[in-house]
Amino acid sequence: MTAVPTVVVTDYEFPDLDLERTLVEEAGLRFVAARTRTPDEIVAACAGADGIINQYAQLTADVIARLPRTRVISRYGIGLDTIDVAAATEAGIVVANVPDGSLDDVADHAAGMILGLARGLGRHDRAMRAGGWDYAAAGPLLRLRGRVLGLVGFGQIPRRLATRMQAFGMTVLATDPHTDAAVAADAGVEFVGPAELYRRADVVSVHAPLTPLTTGLVDAAALAAMKPTAYLVNTARGPVVDEAALLHALTTGGIAGAGLDVFAAEPIAPDHPLRGLDQVLLSPHCAWYSVDSEVEIRSKTVRNVIDVLCGRAPAYPVNRPGHPRAATVVG
Repeated sequence: MTAVPTVVVTDYEFPDLDLERTLVEEAGLRFVAARTRTPDEIVAACAGADGIINQYAQLTADVIARLPRTRVISRYGIGLDTIDVAAATEAGIVVANVPDGSLDDVADHAAGMILGLARGLGRHDRAMRAGGWDYAAAGPLLRLRGRVLGLVGFGQIPRRLATRMQAFGMTVLATDPHTDAAVAADAGVEFVGPAELYRRADVVSVHAPLTPLTTGLVDAAALAAMKPTAYLVNTARGPVVDEAALLHALTTGGIAGAGLDVFAAEPIAPDHPLRGLDQVLLSPHCAWYSVDSEVEIRSKTVRNVIDVLCGRAPAYPVNRPGHPRAATVVG
């Protein structure tokens, strides 16, 4: 007899999991919500899990090795930096994500940060709240038309951002070792090497996934190559940018400012030096969020798990284990 499959949520930041619970139980599966942080907590919560839904809890190789029953792990959103995909694949566990749940939302957020920095909106807002009325309070502002946007990465989000900023008259460059230059050319985007991108761009927007190879990708040398009037925007993952090098560039006038939605460690500390820099726009890793995107991401994350546990292929597989795990049999 095959046991009723159990789906466990390792952790979540939503007010409730009513949507997930409804979808799982309607599919005839058992639902368990947890709030885990440590490896031992994850293992204890997921010991009986056939399917796992994951947000920020770290599913390392050691944790995965201690989950003999799990057949599928599905992560909220695009990033896979919380899951050791290679270890899961070796163990026969299907890994899935939701690569298209917030593409427009993140592109809109990055565009909003670019516009906010270019128009000095953060500084103007703070100056007026302090009683000021000075059109020059934000310092010298440069129009976007005719200036250059550099995209670090050219996946689905930066392609959408390119279209948005081209509408504002910006020339767009991109660098990405995994994308064909012809794809960029079709979008009216010039493919260049990283050094040229940093040198020419008036705004650099980061869209690289977090991997061992991209950790610290935007480093001191990259920032030193940028114009002192340029801005850096990061809506990807915090560790892709060397945060210490960025702080140095911001405090020494190496670049004009930054728009940051992601950070090396999250949430950032109340006394983090970035909070005190007037030329920086900050948001709390929310570029992905809208009411619409949240429903889409949560629903698709759950359906990945349901599909695998019901014998179907998930809509968004990340890997293809050579020997996928079979359902647990009891009795």
